[in-house]
Amino acid sequence: MLYLTSQSKIILKRTMSQTYKIRKGHNIKLIGDAPQKHLGAVASSTYAVSPLDFPGITPKLVVKAGTQVNAGDVLFYDKDRPEVLICSPVSGEVTEIKRGAKRKILQVIILADSDTKYADHGSFDLKSTNREATAAHFANTGVGALITSRPYGVAASMHELPRDIFVNGVQSGPLAGDLAYQLAGKETEVAAAIEALSLMTAGKVYVSQDGDVPPLGLLSHEKATSIQFTGKHPKGLVGTQIAQAAPMNKGEIVWTVNAVDLPVIGHAFLTGSYAPTYRVAVAGSRAKNAGYATMTQGVGLSSFVSTNINNDNTRMIAGDVLTGTTLEENGFLSFGKSQITAIPEGNSTEFFGWVLPGFGKFSTNRAFWSWLFPNRKYDLDTNIHGEERAFVVTGEYDKFIPMDIFPQQLLRCILIGDVEKMEQLGIYEVLPEDFALAEVACTSKLPLQQIVRDGLMDLRKEMM
Repeated sequence: MLYLTSQSKIILKRTMSQTYKIRKGHNIKLIGDAPQKHLGAVASSTYAVSPLDFPGITPKLVVKAGTQVNAGDVLFYDKDRPEVLICSPVSGEVTEIKRGAKRKILQVIILADSDTKYADHGSFDLKSTNREATAAHFANTGVGALITSRPYGVAASMHELPRDIFVNGVQSGPLAGDLAYQLAGKETEVAAAIEALSLMTAGKVYVSQDGDVPPLGLLSHEKATSIQFTGKHPKGLVGTQIAQAAPMNKGEIVWTVNAVDLPVIGHAFLTGSYAPTYRVAVAGSRAKNAGYATMTQGVGLSSFVSTNINNDNTRMIAGDVLTGTTLEENGFLSFGKSQITAIPEGNSTEFFGWVLPGFGKFSTNRAFWSWLFPNRKYDLDTNIHGEERAFVVTGEYDKFIPMDIFPQQLLRCILIGDVEKMEQLGIYEVLPEDFALAEVACTSKLPLQQIVRDGLMDLRKEMM
């Protein structure tokens, strides 16, 4: 048995069974878990794909208004890396290219056909192939965009050779969906996806699972290394998993894939078609009908919201409350999201709220008496209870980031643009999501995730 330490504190325990216990962090318990109830399939007349869902991409359009596309046809690619292709989730007619300031491309709107037609990229024999052919299939079918490349957290280029690939099968965020339910019946596709990923690296394919729940047999594969994580959130963040199992160094590339994306990848290799359909968890205290709905990426949500969400003073989020993005009432399902969360909008104030004992108030420390009830679930809103304040070094972030880094010092170096210090303090190990819990606990009320994202993009420009 081996004990590893970080900043003089024991943060994990590794055993021969490849199990890691995460002791730093915090489990945020919210009202509104999604029960295993199917809400049906969600369809709409229009779908949208947004370049904003792909950090680091400078989109170059290959379609225009009036273009007919099939599901799996390319809509745009990365100007700096033309091999990174973003494909249409449905067939139909491109009706509009929405642009913002300085003609920035915001969305590609598609009027969908009643019956989806798929671009045929051909089925793929994974038993007799090589990396080059596998990489071309990943790119051409559009499923390559489901892979995230670290450092920087951008869509992976199939020209890269990753040191390792991590498949994240742990969902520990607030109101996270039940992965077993979301992957049910997809054993063949999941196996094909892991087989394909194993051809893309000379290193290992790590598949993580939640050690606090029964393991999923469909995630076991002879060409993958199984690892388990127990303890607190952020055990479900792949950055935490990499830091414990095989930490990154400067110059190394690691790819990551969410387990919920495996059926889409496997389907593309088995059939040659791009069908990004998910069983999406619908959760939160403002969900009138919580459960799971079958959705295709980019689907319009207006009719679904009117039926299933209490939209009176509600914040809808694509993803969880820590790392998700805001959804408009007439918005579209964002790329790579398999969870929709609805919570109250925090646009009210509480007079002298800090004076009261706060038996029912959430806190990550012992500021309120609610710490006496660790299993209580909360109906939290979006109010941050304060405004931005001076950035003071307190050491509070260390309690929520189980990595061998100095988070506050790293953030300060990002803010002043000190690239050399950023590298020394471990910026290559982190993505914005790794600072999500610290952002909740931050007494300075700083947008930590945005600071990290800006730092990574600035660093990437320096290196390109």
